[in-house]
Amino acid sequence: MPRGGARVVSGPPPDPNALRRNRPQDKAGWTTLPAEGRQGDAPAFPLELMTPREDELWADLWSRPQAVAWEAAAQEYEVALFVRTLALVERPEAKTDLQRVVRGYLDSLGLSVQGMLRNRWKVAPADEVEETPAPAHEAPRRRTARDRLKVVPRDEGA
Repeated sequence: MPRGGARVVSGPPPDPNALRRNRPQDKAGWTTLPAEGRQGDAPAFPLELMTPREDELWADLWSRPQAVAWEAAAQEYEVALFVRTLALVERPEAKTDLQRVVRGYLDSLGLSVQGMLRNRWKVAPADEVEETPAPAHEAPRRRTARDRLKVVPRDEGA
């Protein structure tokens, strides 16, 4: 087991809204993925003997926004291995070691929040975002610690 030193995923994940952006590792920039996801059919499954469940997972994953980046990086094998492992983990007799593998795939493929941050991916805001209407009446202001303080008059004769 390695000891000491930095690890690949050590420290806080990068923040696209951070004020200080002048570090060398921040020069790479962020990739904005389309909110509507990847368009078109999923690529051919590169592994042998696809199960019906793997077919469902494969089609679902290739319609997500992250699939645009996978396609650009030719990650069909990585996604296929994730699909196969995920299908195995869904079984009741699955080992907990496989669950850790799936968690690693989620991060490396950008399917978790942590993975999106590590890969420096953002999803573009959807065009049809509904505006939430303003409340008809304003909620009463909550009491703060300052509200509980009381001014005590100073005794001039003491």
